[in-house]
Amino acid sequence: MTDAERARPLRIGIGGVHIECSTFTPHTTAYEDFAIRRGTGLLEMFSFTAPGAAGWARDIEWVPLVHARAIPGGSVQRAAYARLRTELLDRLHRAGPLDGVLLDLHGAMHVPGRHDIETDLASAVRDAVGPSCLISSPTDLHGNITEALVARLDLITAHRLAPHEDEWLTRERAARLLARSLREGVRPATAWVRVPVLLPGEKTSTQVEPARGLYAGIAEVEKAPGIWDAAIWVGYAWADEPRSAAAVVVTGTDETAVARQARRLAERYWALRDDFAFVGPTGTAEEVLAAATASARRPFVISDSGDNPTAGGAGDVPYLLERLLLDPAVRARGPRVIYASILDPGAVEACRRAGLGATVDLRVGGLLDPVHGTPADLAGRVTFLSGDGPAPGTAGVPTAVVTSGGVEVILTGGRAAFHRIEDFTRLGLDPRAADIVAVKIGYLEPELRALAADWMIALTPGGVDQDLHRLGHREIVRPLHPFDPGMPPPDLTPHLRPARPAPGGPGAVR
Repeated sequence: MTDAERARPLRIGIGGVHIECSTFTPHTTAYEDFAIRRGTGLLEMFSFTAPGAAGWARDIEWVPLVHARAIPGGSVQRAAYARLRTELLDRLHRAGPLDGVLLDLHGAMHVPGRHDIETDLASAVRDAVGPSCLISSPTDLHGNITEALVARLDLITAHRLAPHEDEWLTRERAARLLARSLREGVRPATAWVRVPVLLPGEKTSTQVEPARGLYAGIAEVEKAPGIWDAAIWVGYAWADEPRSAAAVVVTGTDETAVARQARRLAERYWALRDDFAFVGPTGTAEEVLAAATASARRPFVISDSGDNPTAGGAGDVPYLLERLLLDPAVRARGPRVIYASILDPGAVEACRRAGLGATVDLRVGGLLDPVHGTPADLAGRVTFLSGDGPAPGTAGVPTAVVTSGGVEVILTGGRAAFHRIEDFTRLGLDPRAADIVAVKIGYLEPELRALAADWMIALTPGGVDQDLHRLGHREIVRPLHPFDPGMPPPDLTPHLRPARPAPGGPGAVR
């Protein structure tokens, strides 16, 4: 860039397609399942795009493209992906010359018949903006990151916390790195390493060791001269793809240091592979229900982990619910129980037709994912309806609560997450007063963790089953831990892309 070009505001486009897809979940994700933002609504997602921003974000013109995000789920329908991809490329072509693009990706999107779909999207964006435009991507640490993807980008980074309390900090870091690269006129070196380990997120939470210490060590790596950023991906275990594995990328201007630090992180991850354990106590559905009903610590939170919709499960497998409703201690109206939730639009509509206070006899769940569960019987009284419009706190979907004995069952008309106390209280439910709160989730999000006087993870079936051996992966590259115990030590030599000057002037969008 010339002095005159450096003096003018940078033009950086923002867009992306962000979803985590389980290939073991039978249902698919449609275009309508995405929350899509454009224009001002897109820019308002980010704090650093506000007019008059100071510091590193000053003198940047942020150009909104299109941003699509969906709750984790099944594979994205081909037509839906094609439509989103086409709009993103069309908006890039119409945006005019850009210096950079902030391309928001997850790293575990899947389209039927396609592997490594984020590389396809990044390649299309690269072709659209040309070689002079720099591309930076913030990603989820549960992404499956390939060398091919890294090669199509200039910068890539990932969350450092699971649960992802740093999600928006990750996006800001990716944008900040992009601005730095443009202002300094350099494309930094990157070193990528595949680590042949694939573990579920509930074994790699940064709330506990060894992941906590592993990710805390990134800050020390970044103190080394010539290092700009370091990222570790644990991978996404419920995608049956060749790319599914852990990875490390280190970025900076000192190529020797970049390669050395990448190898050190990869070697440390490999050395810790047998130390990763579940973030909380686990058991079968029956074992967990027995522990919950016997416990004096209230509320007792149960993670219905195999069908967690925020990891890619369908959200309608009634396996745990059915056992809960049949449990002798619960049927005796002992503990007060809240169950969140079962996705069943038909059941919600039946409750609406019956009316508040009516008695209903329903068959619920088992429609999106009949592979892992069949519909369960639910008889009770309708004690909440969201009304004609969507109920706040339920992801904007129609909601009903059916009380059966001492169990208050939340039914939703669309896929929804229950991570906050507010998600319950807006439905007239107080989880703090309950004896047992069962939620379709894996590791607990912060508010649920604070709520739980005690907690267990139920190892239930579903599209995100914690027992990976039970799922039947066929496309993963072997050997891969833990599928191949006793596998020989892998080659963890980093694949280095050297640093090079950034081309002068704004990118020419073709």
